[in-house]
Amino acid sequence: MTTQLAPVRTAQPAPARKTHRQKPKKTVADWVILAAAIVAGVAIAVPFLLILVNSFKSPADYNTGGPLQLPSHLYFDGIVNFWERVAFPQKLWNSVFISGMVAVLAVLISVLNAYALGIGRVKARVWIIVLFLLANMIPQEALLYPLYFMFKQVGLYDNVWSVIIIFTVIQSAFGTYLLSSVYGTFPKEILEAASLDGASRWTILWRVIVPISRPTLSVLLIFFFIWTWNEFLIPLVFLVSNDNQTVPVAISVLQGDRLMDVTTTSASALLGLIPTLIFFLIFQRTLTRGITAGAVK
Repeated sequence: MTTQLAPVRTAQPAPARKTHRQKPKKTVADWVILAAAIVAGVAIAVPFLLILVNSFKSPADYNTGGPLQLPSHLYFDGIVNFWERVAFPQKLWNSVFISGMVAVLAVLISVLNAYALGIGRVKARVWIIVLFLLANMIPQEALLYPLYFMFKQVGLYDNVWSVIIIFTVIQSAFGTYLLSSVYGTFPKEILEAASLDGASRWTILWRVIVPISRPTLSVLLIFFFIWTWNEFLIPLVFLVSNDNQTVPVAISVLQGDRLMDVTTTSASALLGLIPTLIFFLIFQRTLTRGITAGAVK
């Protein structure tokens, strides 16, 4: 008598089900926020568009159609006139040099100060941080005469280094206040592990803290550059010679001296805006990463 064995059936894996994630429906508040963002974007873009349109418009077109009408033909004399009158390449170099030096030096000093205050835990650190905060609240007009007298005495008046020193101190005060708060929450386990490995305080600063806080430092560097570029009052007072003036000072001085027409004024504003716009576009991704880095642990 023979027995037949039933065939063994292997279990077949169940077919994977496709899951479709439902997009969350936008509420009324989301649409209101979106509309407000669009309105704010248009409000920001309109002045730039007006500057762009009037920079390539002849005075005759401006007198005929006003600031809102498109030019009948491209007019480059306004840009050429401003470029030649103020020696724009030299003014551009002065602004780039001053803003770049201030940004680098202010970030460096802010890191050193914040390392001592936020991680070193010096005595009376809270009062020192409050002092840095109060220093940012002092208006520049109150600093003009003491700084003018001081730089006159040391022979740095009408020198780009006087403006670099002033703005380095001003920007580093804000940077110290911000980084001290960031470094105060730095994980102690990382610092203790680095100390057990034989790292000195200087090594911990440059090999551990600075690489981890690089996104925040990048944001500070970008903001310090743009803030210094747009400064007007202190460069106007301390840089009186034509060879040392920055772009904003050159624009204002030329407007008051020779009474430029509207199209040349728009061209000067466009040339002064383009470098900062290019700088912002180049470092836009760095700025976005630095702002959002604190949201992810």
